[in-house]
Amino acid sequence: MISRQILSITIVLLGSFSSCAGQKNDKRMINETKSVNPLLCDPQTGICEIPLSGSVDSAGNNLLSKDKPLKVIYFTDPICSSCWGIEPQLRKLKLEYGAQLEIEYRMGGLLPDWSYNSGGISKPSDVAGHWDEVSVYYDMPIDGDVWIEDPLASSYPPSIAFKAAQMQDKQKAILFLREIREMVFLQKKNIAKWEHIAAAAQKVGLNVTQLKTDFENGAVTLFEEDLQLARQYGVRGFPTIFFADSLGNKEMVYGTKPYAVYETTIHKLLPKVMKSDYHKNWQALFSVYHSLTAKEFAELSGTPRNKSEQVLDDLVASGHLEKSAIKNGAIWRLKR
Repeated sequence: MISRQILSITIVLLGSFSSCAGQKNDKRMINETKSVNPLLCDPQTGICEIPLSGSVDSAGNNLLSKDKPLKVIYFTDPICSSCWGIEPQLRKLKLEYGAQLEIEYRMGGLLPDWSYNSGGISKPSDVAGHWDEVSVYYDMPIDGDVWIEDPLASSYPPSIAFKAAQMQDKQKAILFLREIREMVFLQKKNIAKWEHIAAAAQKVGLNVTQLKTDFENGAVTLFEEDLQLARQYGVRGFPTIFFADSLGNKEMVYGTKPYAVYETTIHKLLPKVMKSDYHKNWQALFSVYHSLTAKEFAELSGTPRNKSEQVLDDLVASGHLEKSAIKNGAIWRLKR
């Protein structure tokens, strides 16, 4: 059962405080994962695909929002490179339509372990070059060398950690997810290790002691519920985003898409919706999002992409920002 698989990974992680050992799935899941490689994301479709197991049930009640006109369920994973690719669009969506959207983050379980071999990827080091390629395609900084220097055995531990963060504070959990993504994509840190999970939690203001307690207990059940919900909705890959209005009418956006696609989807369900104006100067943007890539800054500020990096570098030169560069790009933060 999936519960025992998750618990096995969790126990190994906490026992060693290093990388978790990959646990074997049952034969049915192993056979299914051989045909679809979850880490071989397709840049053109913008999808990190997983095998679909079990029956697909009718899903609708979970898509009804009680407080806002639209309910959004976002299926993702901490190591999903295509999900990293939609950060600019998602951040803009929150600024322009956040008052209309109730966004619910769900973990999808992209990498249970390494018990598969397909698409030319059979071991962690095979992912390194692929991540470098998608970094260029999405114009978002990624250093694939984490898969050579300190590879993850599974994406389950950071996913469970995110559920533990949600138990504590849903808004801080979103900041935590961003932090661990920056760790794995830019800093080459194995976010299945407790030391990195704890550091990210502390940075965003979560109670690390409580996080560990929840990680070992209730968060495992919540993660299992996310996996079950993904199967119920027939989710085949990430990112998958469901939009639904108060009447239960729903639309799905599958994969990484341009901002206009998400905006059009909202207007299908709420034709008269008005987007909010927001300040597009760098001070306002960095006060909301404390780190931005050049593509994110271009998307949010309206600065042409071929000029956004120079604008950010000028702010570094003037002492307002600091820049962290990697081989496939950079990220800018307010200067401490």
